[in-house]
Amino acid sequence: MFPISKESLRVNGEIRAREVRVTDVKGAQLGIMSTRDALRKAEEAHLDLVEVAPKAKPPVCRIMDFGKYRYEQQKREKEAKKKQKVISVKEVKLRPGIETHDFNFKVKNALRFIAEGNKVKATIMFRGRELSHPEMGRELLLKVAEQMKDAVTVEREPKLEGKNMIMILAPKVQKAQTKGGKTNAKN
Repeated sequence: MFPISKESLRVNGEIRAREVRVTDVKGAQLGIMSTRDALRKAEEAHLDLVEVAPKAKPPVCRIMDFGKYRYEQQKREKEAKKKQKVISVKEVKLRPGIETHDFNFKVKNALRFIAEGNKVKATIMFRGRELSHPEMGRELLLKVAEQMKDAVTVEREPKLEGKNMIMILAPKVQKAQTKGGKTNAKN
């Protein structure tokens, strides 16, 4: 079956055109006929008359089992949803005067987020006079990127936005294994 747009779906008695072009279940043309005659043919076959191309002159309708079509459509959508991978953005907040242990802890958390397949937004928060030295925050963010260089690519370079400096890191995409058994990392 061919896809039918959801917004223009009219079934049986909802079809307002006087004449319609009708196709049967197998897709064979039945010709142009009045909507009443088309509905009668659909009822004789114990099926529904569905308007598939409302903007055509005359509108095109198809005789089909609408309930079955809707069920199969929902099944396909559910299957497509299962195959999707949701990537969320996790945030790691730092300060310009962060100590070594705290910095390592934040990097460790960021690596865990990356391993889970999420993106990481590294944020340096400036307060007061710290804002007069944005280069310190930039160096700190570049140090984060350097520590995580094997697992991430820098999606967005450090940029000052108001009182915060932000950098976004994304996980490196792994290519499928080659025949030789080697894996290649893709940037």
